[in-house]
Amino acid sequence: MKKLKIALIGAGSTYSPELIEGLINKKDSLPLGELYLMDIDDRKLKIVGGLCERMIKAAGLDCQVVLSKSLENSLVNADFVLAQIRVGKLPARILDEKIPLKYDLIGQETNGIGGFFKGMRTIPVILDIVRKMEQLCPEAWLINFSNPSGMICEAVLNYTNIKMLGLCNVPINMIDSVKKRLNLPNASVEYVGLNHLTWITAITDQKQDYLQTAIAAGLNSEAMKNIPASGFSADLIRTIKAIPSSYLEYYYFKDAKLQKAKEAKQTRGEVVSEIEEQLLEIYANEALHVKPELLSKRGGARYSEVAINLVDSIYNDKGDIQVVNTLNKGAIPFMADSDAVEISAVIDKNGAHPIPAHFDNEHIKEYMLMMKAYEKHAVKAAISGDEDEAMRALLINPLVFDYKKAYPCFQELKQAHKEFLPQFFKEKK
Repeated sequence: MKKLKIALIGAGSTYSPELIEGLINKKDSLPLGELYLMDIDDRKLKIVGGLCERMIKAAGLDCQVVLSKSLENSLVNADFVLAQIRVGKLPARILDEKIPLKYDLIGQETNGIGGFFKGMRTIPVILDIVRKMEQLCPEAWLINFSNPSGMICEAVLNYTNIKMLGLCNVPINMIDSVKKRLNLPNASVEYVGLNHLTWITAITDQKQDYLQTAIAAGLNSEAMKNIPASGFSADLIRTIKAIPSSYLEYYYFKDAKLQKAKEAKQTRGEVVSEIEEQLLEIYANEALHVKPELLSKRGGARYSEVAINLVDSIYNDKGDIQVVNTLNKGAIPFMADSDAVEISAVIDKNGAHPIPAHFDNEHIKEYMLMMKAYEKHAVKAAISGDEDEAMRALLINPLVFDYKKAYPCFQELKQAHKEFLPQFFKEKK
């Protein structure tokens, strides 16, 4: 049996031990031969990569682990490429969070103008990785959980030829929490939307739909640890006629979220920076060979399960159902076939086969079409460096809208991130 080569790009992330734990748990179904841990940060690669090596060794996996700063060496003949990059690292995230507040705009990692700039930094780098994949491992699968995952999926699947699926840990946590709260462990859940803009639109068990029961009870799903969530009222859930993910608090409670961000002593990025330094100190202990408990506070709960389950299902042609970011291909009738959506899909050796959605909800339809228009303009701006495209995107996004706020904020963030935005600083001929 041919052994797998997996390349983890952005391996210096403190999330990496989660992924290694996932690979260890799947050692009987995933014959791992080579694991390339690639990062451009020497310190983090050494510390996090060292722990990953010890975890693999302690678990008894017969696998070559290579710590590398070379993207090319990591990609050559890879079967799966897992991407979890953060261009500009946490200092860039903190700028995304802080600068918009000066303009009465929400700065958040994936939403609003902060999330927009994360996309501007990240999409070109992901496309560079993909171009190298086309040369060095053209048959490999790219499994991406870099944010903003939906926009990255939109870019890769519409502008390149690489096989790719995008991931998020929100769906698995949301679906399982709703099933637990309804005491319906075997229920089938219809989950639709765009990345970080999603709703549960059906909960079926033994041919009976429990969505109305959930709506009448004002059921919320469990909030993600990285979102300061206040929860949705029963009246709001009844108005929406679906169960929203906690990220929708940024849209439904925009002013309250903005005020909370202004009053906070630290941004989420600053909190995460402190947690990350604590984690790196723990990881550096050469006696440690398991994932530490503190990692759960980073907000990435169950990433490893989601990512490695996806690899397992593709490699072993399992045909099970998972929620992924992929092309719509007719699954949601009002969206274009080429739109990247977040949806339940059957996963096998050929990738994702989206399961047709049967919900009828004008509110969700209108929100998805609006935000997909934003994403399409944003992707064009990220690739071209066209500032007019950037402003068109921001004027559609309901967390921005206002030109007199958007334009100066865009200009300040553009200058602040100049090092990572070469497309916006091309010399005019």
